[in-house]
Amino acid sequence: MDYSLLKKYTKNMHILFVEDDNDFRKEFKELLLDIFPKVTTAIDGDDGFNKYIEYHKENNSFYSLVISDIKMPNVDGVQLVESIYKINENQKIVILSARNEFKYLLPLVNLGIHQFFTKPIEYSTFLNDIFELSSQIYHENLNQNNDVLRINEFITWDKNKKKLMQNDKIVELTKNEIRFVTAMLSNNGKVCTVDELINTIWFEEFDLNPDITHLKSLIYRLRKKVPELHIKNIYGMGYTFESE
Repeated sequence: MDYSLLKKYTKNMHILFVEDDNDFRKEFKELLLDIFPKVTTAIDGDDGFNKYIEYHKENNSFYSLVISDIKMPNVDGVQLVESIYKINENQKIVILSARNEFKYLLPLVNLGIHQFFTKPIEYSTFLNDIFELSSQIYHENLNQNNDVLRINEFITWDKNKKKLMQNDKIVELTKNEIRFVTAMLSNNGKVCTVDELINTIWFEEFDLNPDITHLKSLIYRLRKKVPELHIKNIYGMGYTFESE
């Protein structure tokens, strides 16, 4: 597992952790803070739901992830999940359970929960599963922003700002490189022909007679600058971005 990639996925995530056992709550919160920058704790389902509502009112958004015990006083984990799904059916929820609490699992499966961990937590398994879940949340959030296109695992493109991001860092592009990336992404994954690219990139260069040599030179420089962009040459047709 790539720990630096995990940190990238989780750097903007805020977690709600609901657990009635004081010692385990404190211990597990410390583990979660090694993964997530913000962790809010609650002592039972009632407290958890109140904090869930409060967070939404204050931030106009929901927690990235809810992690909850099942068997708790006042309001248990099943009731908490039911209440959360009534206001946010897309909420990602992970359930923690003791080995003797399997009678609670069927109602949760019926509610749509598919991520369970048995106490005591096996750290390496938990970390790998959290990595997969965090990656899913990260990319879902990224794709919800219609102004930002994910080209591959490492590269995104902000359509409005005309900014190429590599591992969350801006890649400085020339005017013609920006035009090249814009043209490639405007073609909806289809191959851009050499003529299309030349006419788009150098349409203002009245004192220049651009040809494929100019285009190949631009692509060569861009490949050196951003190898992860994966510009693919389709022989006899043109260029496209290679998918993940």
